[in-house]
Amino acid sequence: MTDTGSWVSLFSGGKDSSWALYRAQEQGLDVSHLLTVHPGDDSYMYHVPETRLAGLAAESLGIDLVEVEPDDLGADDVEDAGAQGDRELEPLEAALTELQSDLDGSLAGVTAGAVESEFQTSRIQAMCDRLGIELFAPLWQRDSRALAEEMLDAGFEITIVQVAARGLDESWLGRTLDADALAELSALNEEYGVHVLGEGGEFETLVTDGPHMARPIELAYETVWEGTRGHIRVTDARLGDGT
Repeated sequence: MTDTGSWVSLFSGGKDSSWALYRAQEQGLDVSHLLTVHPGDDSYMYHVPETRLAGLAAESLGIDLVEVEPDDLGADDVEDAGAQGDRELEPLEAALTELQSDLDGSLAGVTAGAVESEFQTSRIQAMCDRLGIELFAPLWQRDSRALAEEMLDAGFEITIVQVAARGLDESWLGRTLDADALAELSALNEEYGVHVLGEGGEFETLVTDGPHMARPIELAYETVWEGTRGHIRVTDARLGDGT
């Protein structure tokens, strides 16, 4: 892994992309930019809920944020998931190509938070190959429970912002992903197959604080429950005082 040139963190504000960024910084990679895609209502490739909060996270992290706002990606309307995934990658690759030009070709690579999704990772790796840059994916093929424990041990504060799986009811919305929640998720994994890190879309998260953040994100929100799934709707968000 090269330690020369600038790195871009593919960033949603969720735990997985945040952990990839954190691990990159620990290894001394120069992460000069975060890049967030706002995909609309649904996506095969991207984290969807509350991506607007990436701006607050970027401010707390002290890293420049590039935001990509493509037209509605329309994942619900496409039968060919592979073709849809390829199409969703296009605005990301265009943004990286532009950034690579702005950096005079010194873009070394990107960080990504994929754990098990071959669908996502293979497409991101192919994109990196086309751009001639590296991919840093420190969560890839790691044990999910061990990864979650590492995040908590490092001091990540993680809020669950969306759920869509059997066994996850409205009480999980806004809940902190802590040791107790992790134990319950492990039990739900055994009973229903819920992925401990939510890799299959069972739940989505937001990192509100961590050792790499200067100030925590403070939220006010309401919950939206739709019978078998739900999300939080943020009504106010701001950075709190640093410690």
